Amino acid sequence: MTETPAPLSRRQSIWLVVSIMMATVMQVLDTTIVNVALPHIQGDLAATPSQIGWVLTSYIVPAAIFMTLTGYFSERLGQRRYLVISMAGFTVTSVLCGLADSLSMLVTFRILQGIFGASLVPMSQAIMVQNFPPEARGRMMGLWSVGVMVGPILGPTLGGWLTDALSWRWTFFINLPLGVVSTLIAWKVVPQGKRIRRPMDWWGFVLLVMALGGLQMLLDRGAGEDWYESNEIRLLTLFSVVGFIGYFWHSAQPAGKVLVNLEIFKDRNFSTSCLLMVACGIGMYGTMVLLPLLMQNLLGYTASQAGLMMAPRGIASMISMVTVGRLMDYIEPRRLVVAGAVLFCLGTLPMTNYSLQIDSFWLVVPGFIQGLGLGMLLVPLSTLAYSSVPPALVADATGVFSLMRTLGQALGISIVTMLLSQRSQIYWHELGAQLRLDSSSVQAWLLPLGIAGDSKEAGMLMAMELGKQSHLLAFLDSFVFVLVAFIAVMPALLLIRKIGTRQQQQAASTQK
Repeated sequence: MTETPAPLSRRQSIWLVVSIMMATVMQVLDTTIVNVALPHIQGDLAATPSQIGWVLTSYIVPAAIFMTLTGYFSERLGQRRYLVISMAGFTVTSVLCGLADSLSMLVTFRILQGIFGASLVPMSQAIMVQNFPPEARGRMMGLWSVGVMVGPILGPTLGGWLTDALSWRWTFFINLPLGVVSTLIAWKVVPQGKRIRRPMDWWGFVLLVMALGGLQMLLDRGAGEDWYESNEIRLLTLFSVVGFIGYFWHSAQPAGKVLVNLEIFKDRNFSTSCLLMVACGIGMYGTMVLLPLLMQNLLGYTASQAGLMMAPRGIASMISMVTVGRLMDYIEPRRLVVAGAVLFCLGTLPMTNYSLQIDSFWLVVPGFIQGLGLGMLLVPLSTLAYSSVPPALVADATGVFSLMRTLGQALGISIVTMLLSQRSQIYWHELGAQLRLDSSSVQAWLLPLGIAGDSKEAGMLMAMELGKQSHLLAFLDSFVFVLVAFIAVMPALLLIRKIGTRQQQQAASTQK
């Protein structure tokens, strides 16, 4: 079990949580706020559609790589110093992104932004684990997790408003006040932590860059490059596979200095929680991509209306996260994870039966239930993951755990994007082969519209309707994938060891 840290005063606890929540909000917000501004950035910087994708990729790839280095840098520099450097660096590079006057400058600064921002979420988790005793950890994790959800909720809406009202550059400038305040607070309240002269594993670093960089670029660019029809995707796959095999072989060598200590995966609770976190990432971000596209492309909603329809989902997650922190006083975390999984499935199930005639009720209520389930999953999972990780491995564990969430996000986005593209083409051909303008059912459909079956207008109308129906069926298949992928990993819960309620943990700690 992890060591119980010295208790913090109420004032110290509040400011500590405020500081790392602001850092978390800042980093998570930046992963979604820029998306809606991409068309404006493309026009302003004269970028092609393929080039503009690098604005996202250049941030995601270095963030994924450096996320796993959290343990190394926090030990070499000290916990507080590394967090402050990361916050300050993220703030400065955000401003530089907003000042960029060419695509190459913007991509360069986005790479630096990803490097500095990579540690903010895992470091925040590590600080929560190391500075709060087990009996208080669940409640604090609940508050911290609100920050994780604020970004996806506010990002698209805030980004759209800033872009329309001011400029796309303000999607980066918005980080300045948050960054300055959170950096100053962190410098005052975050404990420094021990500094350890941990040698750099350069071979491990190179192999990790190959593995994670190749994988992230593969997932990010696969759909746009038609997957394995592209030589680029084949090369990235080879690059990533060689990197992973090489890294695991290198880390298994006796008496070697490793970048990320893979001993953490011997902890059953941690490794199982990582698997479940990937499923949560697929479910969370897969549906976050699908629902706005469905509403705007097929149901006629505007971007702002789609954002409002998505808001209850995020609000439910925040409510659930705060509530579950208190429920952990009385309910064992594994049971809460099961309850969250059931709620998520109940919310996702109606989405697999959507039609073009659904009203706002069937968009809001299932999303609200799904949000409650996700919020009930994330907090207990974080608590279970670190419940028996040795203190010396907590920094490494938080980096890997955050990487699993990022990997789930990338998988969810890439797979549903691929399914939408491929399945809509398949359904177009399947449905189109069965339709004839001179059939009685088509004539009955056209008659109330006053359109002749052999007219040009009838053909155009039929093509539009065929496109809508084939696209809708592709959306339904994608929702089915999210649901099945989520259900498939839930039996892994049986592998997690019981840790007891918070009251039971507190009683055990008192007896010691």
